[in-house]
Order: sequence, then C-alpha cells, then structure tokens
Amino acid sequence: MTTSTLNPLRAGLRLPRTPDACALVVFGATGDLTARKLVPALYNLARERLLPGGFSVVGFARRGWSDEQFRAAMKDAVAKFSREPLQDDIWESFARSLHYVSSDFGDMPGYERLGERLKKEDSAHGAGGNRLFYLATPPTAYAEIAHHLGEANLSRSPSGGWARLVVEKPFGRDLESAKKLDQSLGLVFRERQIYRIDHYLGKETVQNILVFRFGNGIFEPIWNRRYVNDVQVSVAETVGVEGRGGYYEESGALRDMVQNHLMQVLALVAMEPVASLHGDGVRDEKAKVFRAMLPVGDVGRATVRAQYRAGAILGQQVPGYREEDGVSPASEIETYVALKLMIENWRWADVPFYLRVGKRLPKRATEVVITFKKPPLQLFREMGGDNIDPAANLLVLRIQPDEGISLRFGAKVPGTRSDVRPVNMDFRYGSSFGVEPPEAYERLLLDAMLGDSTLFTRWDSVEASWELLTPVLDAWLQGASPLRFYDAGTWGPDEARRLVEQDGREWHRM
Repeated sequence: MTTSTLNPLRAGLRLPRTPDACALVVFGATGDLTARKLVPALYNLARERLLPGGFSVVGFARRGWSDEQFRAAMKDAVAKFSREPLQDDIWESFARSLHYVSSDFGDMPGYERLGERLKKEDSAHGAGGNRLFYLATPPTAYAEIAHHLGEANLSRSPSGGWARLVVEKPFGRDLESAKKLDQSLGLVFRERQIYRIDHYLGKETVQNILVFRFGNGIFEPIWNRRYVNDVQVSVAETVGVEGRGGYYEESGALRDMVQNHLMQVLALVAMEPVASLHGDGVRDEKAKVFRAMLPVGDVGRATVRAQYRAGAILGQQVPGYREEDGVSPASEIETYVALKLMIENWRWADVPFYLRVGKRLPKRATEVVITFKKPPLQLFREMGGDNIDPAANLLVLRIQPDEGISLRFGAKVPGTRSDVRPVNMDFRYGSSFGVEPPEAYERLLLDAMLGDSTLFTRWDSVEASWELLTPVLDAWLQGASPLRFYDAGTWGPDEARRLVEQDGREWHRM
C-alpha cells in the first residue's frame, strides 16, 4: 500500500504538498522573531524543497535597508539560528527571493511601494496574486497595519488569488481588548483569512497528540474519567525575562503563556474525536472544550501567582525579577502561575486539569502528564517487598526538549521476592526516526501557505479562553490571590505544591 492510499491519521496529519507560488510579506522584518525563527524556517523549507518555485519574501520595516543589506542580515541570522548548517549554494538561490521595503507602519506611501513590489514579484514569478502577510511586530501595531493594508487594497488579491494574515500572540490582553482587536482585523480581513499562530501547536509532540489518541486503539478507550486521575500541563523555563522586562511588565505569565500555549495544548488533550482532519473539524472540537470549562470560582483556592527572587540556576547567581532591566522595583507581575481547571462534560467530569508555568525554574521542560487511576485492588500489598508507587501509571508527552513520549508502569523486579518497581518505555523522535523534528515555524509557515488552518487558533477559542481567564486577572487585581515569591532555581512557591496536595495529588517531578 502506498502512502497516498493511507488514511491521513495513519500517514500523519496531512500528506505533504508544495504550496502555490506566493509572496510572503513580513512586517517587522528587522526584528528578533524574523531573524531567529522566520527566515531560518523558510531557509530550511527551501533546503527541503518544500517552497514553490515562484516564492518570494518582502521584508517591511522602519530601518533604512536595501535588498542587499536585508539579505546580508538574514544570512547572518540563518548561519546563527538555523537547525541545519548554512550551505552557500542553497543560500544563494534562496537569497534571490528576499526583498525589502523601508517604511514606518503608519506611512501610507510605504504600503503603496509594497503594492508595487508585489506586482513586480507577481509578474516575475507568476505568483497569481497570492499573498501571505505576517505580523512579526508588537501587538500594538496589528490594527494599524491591517487598516493600511485595506486602504492600499492589499487585503484582497488583484487577480483571483488568495490573501492571508498571520497574527502572532498575544491576541489581546483580556476579553475586551481581544474583541476590539478582532473587530479591527475583521474590518479588513475575513475570519477565514486570519491565521492566529501559536508556535507550540507546530511542535511534533503536540501534533502527535491527535495521532497518539485517535490513531491507536490502545489509548483512546481509557482516555476518560473512568481511568484518568488527573492531567497536568507544565512549562518550566530556566531563563528570566531575557531583556524583555518592559514587555513582561505588560503581560505576565498568564497572558504570555497560559491563555495561549497551555490552553491550546490542554484542548488537544481533552477534545473529542473528529470526523475528519480536514476543514474545521479539529478547531470545532477544541472550541467545545473551552465552552465546557467551568469558571474558576474560588480564585484564591484554585490559582497561585508568584514572582522569582534572586537565586542560582545551574550554579550561577541570577537577579530577581524586580532587579531586571525595565522592571519596576515594586512590580506585582507574576512570573509563575499554577491553576486548576475543570471540564464539565461526559468525558472529563470530576477530573482536574492542573496547569503551571514559571521562569527561573531548575530545568527547561514542557510536558503533558496523564496520571491514571490505581487498580481497584492492590494484589501485591501483602507479598513482601516494596509496593508499587501509587502514581506509577503515567503517560508523559514531552514537548521540549527531547521531544517524545514515555509510559511508566509497574513491573516485577527479578528474584524470589515480589517487589514491584516503576519502569519506563520511552519513545524519542530523534532516535526512533533517525532525524530531528523540524522547527515549529517550518510546519506552521508551510501550512499557512497551503491554506491549512488546522494548527491555527480560531476566534471562538480565543474568545472562550479569555472569558475563562479575564475574571482570574480581575480577581487578582482585587487581591483574591496574593503575589507569592520563590527563589530562582526552585520549583516555585509552596502554595503551588499545596494547590494539588489539597486534592490528594502531587506535581509530577520533571
């Protein structure tokens, strides 16, 4: 049987295709995101021959660069940040597709020059008017850029092609600002044209959640309240704010990570099976999960917010958050969040979902942990030796680093005694398939060019997540959950441990 005849679930989420010829316009082309992620991802797509023959990139930013200066800067970025080494022959071919327009985001003549450049690229490469606009800018510029794209008649293809807008997170600061932003974009672009990107959804382990659940008859029957004790989604970072103190003072951990990354991963874990992986099937089921979540009633009991103090990470002393550049010495912004959510539907009633994210923790790791219930009868209790760990049956989905899946279960220790010990079965992408997985942005940029919105966030999910979390932010402002503190290099405040211990559970040791 050939790959093309396989069910898409068995062959992967989608069969590989090459997009139609198109132009990618990157607003904020001189910024960190473009250099670290976007252009290296595009270079690797070119290296894998996944870009169309008529592909071009037009950078748009304030800096007064020429095409040659833009290409030189991007070559340095690829050499530094690409997952694959820079090859001169591939780079020379790819670099010919890079162009640059210097303009302020509010300067209408700049958009007119952009329109002329796009017409030139269409004529040269036969791109058919297909355009992908990427907002790699501060969120405050989103509405202005969209407005000017509409004013310049760039939000609709002039020759029957497609026009799409990729929007980076955060999408709003709360429910009201998210609605206002959505309305602003909606004046220019239709919902089907808007691709709200969350790079976590491009990671291999996150994508594999669907295949793991719905492509294997072993796990789907036990993926419910009868067998699952609790679910944990954790993101631990060793870094601090990395010079982004000003940004973090406006966001905090809940806005920066929970509302988007963690909630999207939770939805994939909790959603119902889909009839089809095409169209809006996955996004429909994710939206149902958000709508089934119970409001966080007792915010003081169900959430913990904290901020790191000075401490040691890997033997190096690091400053506290309030000592970082751009941070107020009296800041009340959280760098750590832990919270408990409940999903009130037939599959998950009474199963707690615990989320936590923090900076300056002892190690870098992102994982989903499914803890299964203990067997109804402890047969080995009286048979001598140590009993099995009550939390022995764990399924751990490692999102980063060392992407893979681990299953922990009990097994008898060799010998005459009946000792039972937890053992692990491990799957790692690199060792199992012989290749390292691509970067998340490679997959997501390719999907956006293909018009595949499965891994992008739809407005109803954004709205539902803000409806759930905005009351938490409001309650924090009113003092419902006092700001706690933890030393850098520790696993967060004691209150986070008590959050799960009050339910008779414990955090998985990462």
